[in-house]
Amino acid sequence: MVETKTVEYDKPLVKGSIKVPGDKSISHRAIMLGSIAKGRTAIKGFLDGEDCLRTIEIFKRLGVSIERKGTDVVVDSPGIGKWTTPKEELYAGNSGTTARLMLGILSGSPVTSTMTGDDSLSKRPMKRVTTPLQSMGASIAGAESGDFLPLTIEGTELEGIDYNMPVASAQVKSAILFAGLNAEGETVVRETAVSRDHTERMLKQFGAELVQDGKTVSIKGGQALTGTDVTVPGDISSAAFFMVAAAMIEGSEVDFLDVGLNPTRTGIIEVLRQMGAKVDILEQNGEMGEPYGVVKVSHDRLEGIEISGDIIPTLIDELPIIALLATQATGTTVIKDAGELRVKETDRIAAVTDELTKLGANVKATDDGMIIEGPTALSGGELKSYGDHRIGMMAAIASLVSDGPIHIEDPSCIAISYPNFFDHLSQIVSARIEE
Repeated sequence: MVETKTVEYDKPLVKGSIKVPGDKSISHRAIMLGSIAKGRTAIKGFLDGEDCLRTIEIFKRLGVSIERKGTDVVVDSPGIGKWTTPKEELYAGNSGTTARLMLGILSGSPVTSTMTGDDSLSKRPMKRVTTPLQSMGASIAGAESGDFLPLTIEGTELEGIDYNMPVASAQVKSAILFAGLNAEGETVVRETAVSRDHTERMLKQFGAELVQDGKTVSIKGGQALTGTDVTVPGDISSAAFFMVAAAMIEGSEVDFLDVGLNPTRTGIIEVLRQMGAKVDILEQNGEMGEPYGVVKVSHDRLEGIEISGDIIPTLIDELPIIALLATQATGTTVIKDAGELRVKETDRIAAVTDELTKLGANVKATDDGMIIEGPTALSGGELKSYGDHRIGMMAAIASLVSDGPIHIEDPSCIAISYPNFFDHLSQIVSARIEE
């Protein structure tokens, strides 16, 4: 029997302060680089969501010692050259980041392993990663020439490449850079637009040398990494759901504490401002590693805009909740150049369009985005999460502006990135949440 959660509000007002969980992308990479590096890495603010815990379990199977106490993690690694061949398959669950980045890491490692995932992840394309890796000499075998999990990776000697990426993707870029770290010669990645740069920042933090020049990143192989200390800021992609809540509801105002402010991730702030919401950055910190700070978001009159081009990679995960925001804005909001949404945990263009339409929104799907007319009064209803955490959280936030309760099918998927989402929801708004 599929679990359902009912969320209902009576004239909600969103106010207060909130500290969202650690950034999912950075948490993954901290474990990965701490395991590649030799020595001890201490991580603070780790996201203990399901996806990131899958990454920990994979490295334990490779012989890396990892101890976790809540959001504090200590990694003690002998270095990638002394990993042991796992006796079991490496299971990534629903985590595309884990699977795709591990393909790059494992390709240049000394072990042979098989990467698997759940039913959803096993349907997500991997060829965008395996094609450039195989051109480096990687030995990756699986269904349909390596396009889908399960995939068997036999670690081997790699050669650096100069690769022009057809689509801006931090996952693909990171997989190639990780492979390049253990390849002969230089590896160059050229993007169509700058995607999130957490991998580049953290490689430097662990002692690697690489060159960033606009949309091009290059790294020389054969570099040894050394364990270090990593602080993970709050995940702005998680904060985005409550940022939109504050922006949509008259009289609302929320402070977000220690939230990540990496310029390759702050597209949500730019879009909120363009649509008319008030967004103020009250503090900014983080001289080493990732920038973070305190952000205040409050309501104001919203207007539809066009969201396209280079800003899309900086808010690709926030587009579902931005679509909800657009239903409450005056005029037309056009989202385009976002075809990447089609190959996320689900087809997010289809999922967002279908679920918001159920509530009475005027949303039209396009090949690479959506067209939303607003403002529209939303009704309550039964919404599916599709096992996708971003869709599940969008459904919950929609209940803030719906005329009736919203029943969310399979809300447990939200724990993938935000285990205490409903606790924080009740913290900043008067809510009645019933099982």
